[in-house]
Amino acid sequence: MNFWDTSALVALSVDEPRRQAALRVLEADEQIVVWWGTAIEYVAAISRRERDGSLKPDDVAAHLGRLTALSQVWYEVQPSRRIKTVAQRLLRVHPLRAADSLQLAAALVAAEDEPASLGFVCFDARLNQAASREGFAILTP
Repeated sequence: MNFWDTSALVALSVDEPRRQAALRVLEADEQIVVWWGTAIEYVAAISRRERDGSLKPDDVAAHLGRLTALSQVWYEVQPSRRIKTVAQRLLRVHPLRAADSLQLAAALVAAEDEPASLGFVCFDARLNQAASREGFAILTP
């Protein structure tokens, strides 16, 4: 089982250089854990690409369909007081944005405070660095 950041899930859908690395991780372990805001971040990323012209409007429906399919099989960590407390601690010790602190907090909760028990799939260097310092194995370059 691996915790997936939205950047890695978008890479699965959008044909970009990172797609092959994300597919290899998924093929090795199809159990996906995400934080509750992942679907919102995913739609934001796809919509941003549509607005900047890197995605055609006709392709957006297919990408959103992939999100729907993925969301049927992933495990979603729901918001809680514990996640809020952990996210606040993470912001004090790592140079993270608020949403990234919530993602990492959700990953720690999903790992039951044993980060070595869960792989971390992400293409954001700052979030990967914080996750590594918290004890996660980073599965993407």
